[in-house]
Formats: sequence, C-alpha cells, structure tokens
Amino acid sequence: MFVLLLSVFLTFCDVSEVKAQQSHIHSGAGVSATQLPFWTAKHLGIFDKYGLNVELVAISSGARGMQALLGGSTHSANMAAMSPIRTVLGGGDVVIVAGYLNKSLFKLVAQKDIRNPVDLRGKRIGIANFGGSTEFGVLMAVKELNVSRDSVKLLPAGGSGARFAALEAKGLDATLLPYGEALVAEKKEFTMLADLAELVPEFPDRLIIVRRASLKEDRGNVKRFLQAVSEALFEIKDRANREKIVTVLAKELRVDRKQAQENYEEYQGAFSLPPRVGRKGLAAVLELMQQETGKTKADLNVNRFVDESVLDELEREGFFKRLHDSARK
Repeated sequence: MFVLLLSVFLTFCDVSEVKAQQSHIHSGAGVSATQLPFWTAKHLGIFDKYGLNVELVAISSGARGMQALLGGSTHSANMAAMSPIRTVLGGGDVVIVAGYLNKSLFKLVAQKDIRNPVDLRGKRIGIANFGGSTEFGVLMAVKELNVSRDSVKLLPAGGSGARFAALEAKGLDATLLPYGEALVAEKKEFTMLADLAELVPEFPDRLIIVRRASLKEDRGNVKRFLQAVSEALFEIKDRANREKIVTVLAKELRVDRKQAQENYEEYQGAFSLPPRVGRKGLAAVLELMQQETGKTKADLNVNRFVDESVLDELEREGFFKRLHDSARK
C-alpha cells in the first residue's frame, strides 16, 4: 500500500523534493561487482521510487566502514561478517539486517610456477588486511586444501587492485582476487588454485549493517532502503534486464562491455533474494572467531549480531511475492 501511495505522490511532485526529504548515505567495502545491487538501484531510479536520496561511498576497510557508521557519517554499510561481529563484541551499537551475497566470489590466484596447493608451503599470500574477509577467505581455503596455516605467510597488501599488481610484480606468491580480476589474471596465465565459492559453499560475504538505534528510531528509512535493494536484486536476476545491468557495470567498474558482461554472468545468479543472511556460513565464521577471540559460544550467539525483523515484516506484507508476481504479468 505504501509503494502504491508513494508512486501516486511521485506522479504529482517534483522528484528532487522527495529526495531531499529522505537522505541516506551507504558505504560499500571496495569497488567490485559485489556493489551491483546498489548501483542498479541508483541508476534505474529504484531508490527514487522509494523516496530515498542515496549517496553511495566506497570505504575499502571494514573497520573504517564500521567507524563511519558508528560515528553517524553513514546510515548503512555493506561488508563481510567479520567487521560487524568484532564491532558488536567491542560494544558497538550495530546490527546485521540483511545478507544479499552468501558466497565468496573470489579465486585463489598464484604465480605460474605454483601448480598445486602443496606448492603454497612457505609462500606469501596477500590479503587486504588482518581481520577482513580476505584473511578469513584464505584461512578457510588453506583449511579445505589441507595446507597448514602455519606453513604460509599472510601479508596485508591492500585492495584487490594493489594485490593483483603485487602478484604481477612477484611481490606476492598468491592472493585472493574477486571474479572480475581473476578473469584478467587467468588470461595472463596465472594459476587458478581454487574457487572459494566451490570450496566453501556458504560464506556471509556481503551483509547490510545499520546502527541498532536506527532500526528503532528510523525504521521506515531502513525498510525503504531494503525494499529498494531487494527490487534491484530482482531486476538483476531477471535476465531480460541483462543489457541494462551490463551498462551499469561497465560504467561503475570502468571496464569495456565484454568484461562487464563477464562480471554479470559471474554475479547474476549469486545474489540472494530475499536478502537473508546464510546461517550456515555465518555459523562457520562465528566458529573461527571463537577460536580467535577465546569467547564462549554464548558470546557468539547469532541473535546477538543479526536482526532480520524488517525482512520478516516485508515477507508478512507480501512484498517479495509481489515482486515475483510482477514478472508474470
């Protein structure tokens, strides 16, 4: 009912006036196709439809993204699970409200002379920073590949672009790269040692986080934001929109159309709708963090970190059903 009333309101009002009423700043962890739902909502006017003036900003570090959120510089953020979990454990007032990517779409890429996992022993593996998703990705990868954690050296090397450059300069022996850059690396004949999405079937790689206070005091804004992101996910998953979405990717990633198409094919089927947090993947991360922090299982109860009550509300109201029904008309 709200969406219907809002659409009528937009018909008779200047859109810029509506935008000014609901400002929302959202930070994303880095610049990759993982940000596609937000780019799509922005470029296709979906945020406007829900009366939101959304500014998208890139903050490469999860820790800095959490600082911006806690400080009130942003209204929401997306990143992997580790930073919000650490923030909550440290007393920070944040909560995970959705999860739209429950797979780690990274590949473990190595120098050409490294042909098998056993060859990683004694080698330098680049990660973005300690405590982030790339560190956890590497830890899970070497575990699944039966390589001892103590036999490899993890080196903080910055974002994926910096890590790829270090790999090319032979400053690193291996690193994790998102699918888009892994495609480029494969064409340059680097070794694709492992696909994390195959090694680790579920991983909370992209979650949406807000302040708990916002969930109570500005719930309507949070709800409209999740509605807009969900509708964008629906548009992405509908292959009839392929060319529109490829155009968005090409513009935001600053790549040619062929590379944008490859990114679309890699990510289109990976997003979750409804954007629920994958509980098995989250449980695996909580188990690793329990080992790291020495916290008890009670300290790391999933309900301490996740509140999907807004998604529950949308389910009860039939929002997601209406999205799917609209495709049949």
